[in-house]
Amino acid sequence: MSELEGLRDQTAAVDAEILELVNRRLELVREIRAHKEANGIAFLDPDQEARLLARLRELNRGPLSADGVDRLFREILALVKDELAG
Repeated sequence: MSELEGLRDQTAAVDAEILELVNRRLELVREIRAHKEANGIAFLDPDQEARLLARLRELNRGPLSADGVDRLFREILALVKDELAG
């Protein structure tokens, strides 16, 4: 196996992990929504989203930029909301 093939295999494995984690996140958010609905709490919480993004920017050790963290997780948040709506 060439070095390039090895790197591609590693990338494919990471992609599979990302997919698994995004699906797990979606399952957890479904549980959060059900809990909130059962307790009369609004599902969307912009303050919580802001806290989440701030925490992730603090945790980030790169090479992803802070802007990249925001873009990535805003997309994940939007995707989860769309999935739950559909």
